[in-house]
Amino acid sequence: MLDNDELKALQWRSRRGMLELDVLLEPFTREALVNLSEAEQQTYIRLLACEDPDLFSWFMSDARPEDRQLSAMVDKVLERGRYKGEPM
Repeated sequence: MLDNDELKALQWRSRRGMLELDVLLEPFTREALVNLSEAEQQTYIRLLACEDPDLFSWFMSDARPEDRQLSAMVDKVLERGRYKGEPM
């Protein structure tokens, strides 16, 4: 599991400088990441390593990454964003 310093670093990495991504990624990192399994946390870290144009496409359209784990994480972030922090 992630320690406090790792969580803070991921919060920083979630700031993409693109409003559409920031409004999804920052709250997810701040509020939901700690509740994910270790495998899901590692998938989220891989997601953050992706390029902004890819992230934008995945979050703002029906496009999804070919990697099934990344695709599932995109859906999880979108679902969380729709409910604005309500428990899933």
